[in-house]
Amino acid sequence: MSQLRLMCNNLWKCDKNAPAWEEKGEDCSAQIRAEGFYKVYEDTAPDIIGCQEVSALMADTLMCKFSSKGLPYALLWGRDTPIIYRSDKLELLDSEFSLYPEECPGFEGCFNNSFSKSWNLGVFRIKENNQIFAFLTTHLWWKSSNPESTIYQEGSDEARVYQLKIAIAKLRDYQMKYNCPAVLVGDLNAGYTSTAVQHVLSEGFLHAHDIAVEYADESRGYHTCTTKGYGPYRDEPFRSSMDHIFVKDIKEDSVRRFDRYAPDYYLCLSDHMPVFIDIEL
Repeated sequence: MSQLRLMCNNLWKCDKNAPAWEEKGEDCSAQIRAEGFYKVYEDTAPDIIGCQEVSALMADTLMCKFSSKGLPYALLWGRDTPIIYRSDKLELLDSEFSLYPEECPGFEGCFNNSFSKSWNLGVFRIKENNQIFAFLTTHLWWKSSNPESTIYQEGSDEARVYQLKIAIAKLRDYQMKYNCPAVLVGDLNAGYTSTAVQHVLSEGFLHAHDIAVEYADESRGYHTCTTKGYGPYRDEPFRSSMDHIFVKDIKEDSVRRFDRYAPDYYLCLSDHMPVFIDIEL
């Protein structure tokens, strides 16, 4: 078996500096924040990063940084949901990407703002032992189904489940084609008890948090970071987390750690702290 570190990271899609940041002598542009993300990946050494909210500028800046520093990361582009992987450890065998539909059957309105909600899938071979696995990253619809919420939109829960059905069906196709285990990561914009997460579990996936044998982080992994500024990290319960990692058809005790990376320097990079697992495949 080989041990891999698989990460899920929402990078906050913001290319230009904002006036509120500039007034404080700070800079939230993609070029500046890319320096911080480079340090994150240098410190944590993930083998795959399933990303969300990544602009073309952020992706280009990061990949140029990796290249200049000799880090062997490759990019599988997928609009806002690219996959970054270690090309020295992993061979990309197959891939597919798609935006989610704007509509959700049975409900009015748009459920894909600015065409930012999508899924991206890669099938990888571990060079050390030839193990093949499918990896999918996704970003789901963001509004609330709670009428009392300031971001209410009827059908939002149903839209997330509808999107997950599309992604999981595609992941199932590649599992059957390659007879391999699967990993699904993403910003689901939904907590553990939500209909979205419960749907993934009902499809035979296991949440990595629940089966980690050495350590499972119990925090939410979220704080305020917008064009108006950023706030401190709030240690809220895991069940309210929006960033998830699921696995399917893996051997027992394969997930060793479910962890988050939340150093102080990350606060100005994104509102979502990166979550990762150490897994034996």
